[in-house]
Amino acid sequence: MTTASETLRATLSMAAPALHAASARLWQADDLRQRYPEYLRVMHAVIKATVPLLLAARDRSGGRLAHYFDAHAHEETGHDEWLAEDLAAIGEPVAATPPTLVAELVGAQYYWVLHHHPVSLLGYIAVMEGFPPTAALIEHLERRTGYPAPAFRTLRVHAEADIDHRAAVDTLLDRLPLDAETGQALRVSALHSVRKSTELFHCLSGAADTIPVRYRIPGEPPQNRRHHTHR
Repeated sequence: MTTASETLRATLSMAAPALHAASARLWQADDLRQRYPEYLRVMHAVIKATVPLLLAARDRSGGRLAHYFDAHAHEETGHDEWLAEDLAAIGEPVAATPPTLVAELVGAQYYWVLHHHPVSLLGYIAVMEGFPPTAALIEHLERRTGYPAPAFRTLRVHAEADIDHRAAVDTLLDRLPLDAETGQALRVSALHSVRKSTELFHCLSGAADTIPVRYRIPGEPPQNRRHHTHR
């Protein structure tokens, strides 16, 4: 029998190639030195919402799920400050106003946690911590940008920690009493997270404003739609 984590990973495997291609375009950009600070600013805007999201989900959960959200909130505390320090290491400030795509990515999670089911947040976490940076990527970024080692502290920590975090999410999913509705909530959240993360990477890499959507999120109309990103 297929487990809940296997089902979710299989779903993500259909959408992940677009995300990988978008991130690869950023990491291979000729002007990567100029683009890397903007990447850090966007990640700071995303990650500063992590602990509040986890605590909101904890307060609307019980049992094993509440315990996971509480423990993970403690693990993630201060990571936004790390990113601010990474930016300071290269003389750059954090973003004054986060991009609208950050609000679209993170804001959907608040809606689902507050107005649907907190288990949805596991779909978001499965994406955000499911594709950790590699040591080879970090070495590539250091070499291409010429920035000092402190500018990559957060990436280094997550390169190791997110491997364990991914395993923890999979273990939790396989122990929760998920039904058809909560399973769909997970998939919707995860696919939305992949889509918006892909659009963010396209914007960071300077890709075209119009990005074709190559997969459909459950509940969406089956017609071909085109999403517009915001620089």
